[in-house]
Amino acid sequence: MPKRTVASRPALLSPVLLSLLLLAVSFCSFTALCVLQRAPMSDLLVYRAEGAAASHGGDLYGFTVTEWRLPATYPPFAAILFVPATWLPVPALKAAFLAGNALLLAGLVTLSARLAARPLPLPLLCACTALALWLEPVFQTLLFGQVNLAVACLALWDLTRPPGARAKGLALGVAAGIKLTPAVFVVYVFLRGRKREAATAAAGFAGTVLLGALLLPSASTDYWTRRLYETGRVGKAWIVDNQSLRGLVARVLGDSTPGLAWALPAALAAVVGLSLAARARREGHGVLLAAFTALLVCPISWTHHWVWCVPLLAVLLAEGRTRTAALVALVFTARTMWLVPHEGDLDLELPWWQQPLAAAYPLLALGLIGSYDSMISRQIDSTEQTGKLACLSRRFRSERR
Repeated sequence: MPKRTVASRPALLSPVLLSLLLLAVSFCSFTALCVLQRAPMSDLLVYRAEGAAASHGGDLYGFTVTEWRLPATYPPFAAILFVPATWLPVPALKAAFLAGNALLLAGLVTLSARLAARPLPLPLLCACTALALWLEPVFQTLLFGQVNLAVACLALWDLTRPPGARAKGLALGVAAGIKLTPAVFVVYVFLRGRKREAATAAAGFAGTVLLGALLLPSASTDYWTRRLYETGRVGKAWIVDNQSLRGLVARVLGDSTPGLAWALPAALAAVVGLSLAARARREGHGVLLAAFTALLVCPISWTHHWVWCVPLLAVLLAEGRTRTAALVALVFTARTMWLVPHEGDLDLELPWWQQPLAAAYPLLALGLIGSYDSMISRQIDSTEQTGKLACLSRRFRSERR
């Protein structure tokens, strides 16, 4: 009997050891790549500058840093959160951010599994985290030192909490206070009829605005009355880095300011996407529809904003839609937008056959929303047909009597 127990241990431990080895190799490879390419983690340097401006009373929206002259673009509340970034020298800060994002990626994978109602054992969690690192949005998030994983985890943690959980919705409001796009989930929970949760989220967001106004009154006035509406401040909306509907339309038309040609389709996408999210039978579908709708209609959605591909893959795999999941994984790893000419203004001069390569993410999102719309329509038609058949059956029975 003892011999059998001892012999069984390597078999039990091997999946864990293999998954941990895969995870270690994946992150060591990424770290080596960052060191060899001397990755500047430029967005992290912006956050550090924001924290310095907030703590020392500088002009939060008047500076630019790095060789790309990047400005601050987040609300004042975010700058307050970035103050601790000034306490470390840059090399140590980069290492801390890299390690933190690695943990957040594991957290996002765990929360994605919870959204899909499929808890992950440790070996599978490690393996999925190791592979998710190489999805382009996740890879870019770590490379730039972005906060996308933190914001996504905050929002998804709140959305996957049990109904009626204490202060459910508060984390959504805080996430929106850091980076405005998660505010779409406040609208989403309201449309789903969870008005108390939506009110809590709105109160949480209002609290972040109030805290920013109290601690950084000048910066708050500047941001909410002026900087918020300067979309050009964030970057050039027509370059391939922007995977929103606006970027797609600008490149197709060869026009850097598409105006109504973008605004009208974006408004239609917002109405359709949020309507489908509100009617979704499964919470996972509703959350994903809301997330991808926000990414589509936002004026600028950089490639690293699309970290919501992780929960999308989790839901698809949990539902047994392996082929669709494989296609989605291919789209988010192929990096086709970086294969087309994108130096200077070449983004506006792409031939027709390069347009799909330059807009892989929004086209995928439009396809997913369109397919879900068709599925809802088929379900409605099926329900109506079932109702008619039941009515005819009852009538037939009554006539026979």
